[in-house]
Amino acid sequence: MSCRSSRDMGMVQKLDQKLPVANEYLLLSGGVREGVVDLDLDELNVYARGTDYDMDFTLLVPALKLHDRNQPVTLDMRHSALCHSWLSLRLFDEGTISKWKDCCTIADHINGATNYFFSPTKVADWFYDSISIVLSEIQKKPQRGMPKVEKVEKNGTIISIILGVGSSRMLYDIVPVVSFKGWPAVAQSWLMENHFWDGKITEEEVISGFYLVPACSYKGKKDNEWRLSFARSEVQLKKCISGSLMQAYQACKAIIIKLLSRPKAISPYHLRSMMLWACDRLPVSYLAQEDYAAHFLLGLIDDLQHCLVNKMCPNYFIPQCNMLEHLSEETVMLHARKLSSVRSDPAEHLRTAIEHVKAANRLTLKLQRRGSTTSIPSPQSDGGDPNQPDDRLAKKLQQLVTENPGKSISVFINPDDVTRPHFRIDDKFF
Repeated sequence: MSCRSSRDMGMVQKLDQKLPVANEYLLLSGGVREGVVDLDLDELNVYARGTDYDMDFTLLVPALKLHDRNQPVTLDMRHSALCHSWLSLRLFDEGTISKWKDCCTIADHINGATNYFFSPTKVADWFYDSISIVLSEIQKKPQRGMPKVEKVEKNGTIISIILGVGSSRMLYDIVPVVSFKGWPAVAQSWLMENHFWDGKITEEEVISGFYLVPACSYKGKKDNEWRLSFARSEVQLKKCISGSLMQAYQACKAIIIKLLSRPKAISPYHLRSMMLWACDRLPVSYLAQEDYAAHFLLGLIDDLQHCLVNKMCPNYFIPQCNMLEHLSEETVMLHARKLSSVRSDPAEHLRTAIEHVKAANRLTLKLQRRGSTTSIPSPQSDGGDPNQPDDRLAKKLQQLVTENPGKSISVFINPDDVTRPHFRIDDKFF
């Protein structure tokens, strides 16, 4: 996380004391559009790598951090589809309710008391307003060496910020979440099954926590419904996936992300779920083959076609939740025909996807060269300032992510000293 992002989150906490003081943010390589979190992409503006940004990340920011095992939690799933829940604050202390009641919807409880439900849309609105206030204050007193804010947009319940760091542009999709320790009862049966990661990582690593993210089901109530997310667990599971399968997944994602973008049906997260199911289904010896990336790519395309035609893609952690059950027959057949075209000549489609990536990289380099040759020191930017932002910050962050594949990267920030964030990679602090 960049120094500016660190500082912004610390200032948001100090603004109205809503965010937890000792907070822990999960930083994921790849933006929301890349499927790193199970969120709906329909409301997101289209950003293009190379044109709008050079590197992308997702930052999960706990608005509530429920890590105390003595803290009573009321996940109310009576009104929700599987894998979704309302969150009642009825059993919370008066201080928490008073702090957050402007971000709640209100309903009468059966005993006549007022019941406050933590609202994902209201929390997202508050979060965007708070970040906007903080950024406005920072821009009034610009400091040398700090990244430049190039864009701040609210996309549904997600806040997208693009920071200019030297000649690189870093996209952060910031997601307000509710953070839990432990494991939800609705996913308990999944732990009883055999999985590909058995014996490779411990169960404690896999079930260390989960989130509620601001997304509702197809027919859910947007103001009240949250979606269960196992992003931290997925980071751990990636450690157990072979390099050749990950290569095939990235190639398949590059092919389908544009091809199946309209009408919206298949997201990169669906493809990730199918990959995890394939890991459970296929022999370990087969998945370990280092030169089978092409075989794996064809297999993922076939799995995707099968899921589409049958309108069936179970959530990996809550298999009883079918993530494609809402699709219309018309949409299914349209995308199935597109996938058949890919399957008949996958090499050509992959070459096209690679050319798009190369074009984005060429555009990035062109913009970076243009920026380096035309930049003029501003009154706040002395050309000789050793603190002037350059690519070192962006490269350091990218290095941190790429050198720790499959590891959980968390960021701890002290709101009283936001200039010195601490990173935790798995259980080691830096």
